[in-house]
Amino acid sequence: MSRAQPIKDILRSTLQYWNKPDTRPAVRENFKKVIRCRTEALGAEVYVSEDEEKTVFHTCKSRACPSCGYRATQLWQRDQWADLPDIPYAGIVLTMPDALWQIFRKNRHLLHDLPVLGAAVIQQWAKVQYGARVLIMVFPHTFGRRLNFNPHLHLMASSVGLSDSEGRVTEEVHFDKTALMRMWRYAVITYLRAALMKGLLRSELTRGETRSLLRSQYERWWNIHVARLVSKGHFLRYAGRYVRRPPIAQHRFTAVTEQHVEFLTKDLKEKRVVQTRYSLSEFVEKLAEHVPDHYRHAIRYFGLWAPRSKGQAAAALFLLLGQERRHRPRRLKWADSIRKSFGTDPLIDRHGHRMRWCRRLKPINAAL
Repeated sequence: MSRAQPIKDILRSTLQYWNKPDTRPAVRENFKKVIRCRTEALGAEVYVSEDEEKTVFHTCKSRACPSCGYRATQLWQRDQWADLPDIPYAGIVLTMPDALWQIFRKNRHLLHDLPVLGAAVIQQWAKVQYGARVLIMVFPHTFGRRLNFNPHLHLMASSVGLSDSEGRVTEEVHFDKTALMRMWRYAVITYLRAALMKGLLRSELTRGETRSLLRSQYERWWNIHVARLVSKGHFLRYAGRYVRRPPIAQHRFTAVTEQHVEFLTKDLKEKRVVQTRYSLSEFVEKLAEHVPDHYRHAIRYFGLWAPRSKGQAAAALFLLLGQERRHRPRRLKWADSIRKSFGTDPLIDRHGHRMRWCRRLKPINAAL
């Protein structure tokens, strides 16, 4: 297999493992998109100059695609830079014990509510301690370093809040790690107990064993992380590593053969980089677990940035901060985006002449 596009090569060679009726529809659809990305199956645009002709194939726009996800991330960062106020932000990571991972793995419908629970914890803390609403962005994740199923949340919360009762901006908001951990732990366990009572949990454990498991996990310490306040630019660069990206970067692959896949992984206990090896079937199975279901967002907005309140809250926040609200930039054209991201103009031929659009090639339907 080639090293240029290892994920595409792996998916193409493992059709028998994932292209079957019992595979989740979202997985089949996204994997097919990745294979067809930048091929004649999606059509193309043809550009010409006096001496050269260039065919530019269309992209798939899939969140499982490494190249499409990278460009989408850059466009998102550009929009958010203009949209967000210039204030410090706190980065928060809410995790859960590994004993609960399998519950969410077998009950994917519960994953949709995790961002709501995490945002409610942050908002409740800000309301009780400061009497204000804060800006919250949530990035739900399901993968760990070895592609294991590890549901957790990355959150961004603003360092200032808006007091609706007093019509003012609050003092700097600080997030207490211990208090947030206890609130998050209570929210998740209470949610799972309610799902169990309503018969919404599928598990190999009996109802009594599940209750015992939830009780034991509620009594232990949960690891969460609260980062120091950082600038808007710093957080957007950090968040860019997680937005619309596949769970593994292509540069981490060290070997892809007909039998197995090897890639680099950080071992936090040994504090060194190690090799992780899976068979092709194991790798595809793990990769498929992290493809989101249809209509599941990569980013969720709450508090001041919730869709229903952003229109009014954003105007008030910028006014009270004494900042001018920026206009969202126009979406970059394909050639402009490539030039800005990689420093090369794709519409300049080998002789330095400008190329112009000539015609469009229709997609060629190719059965997988």
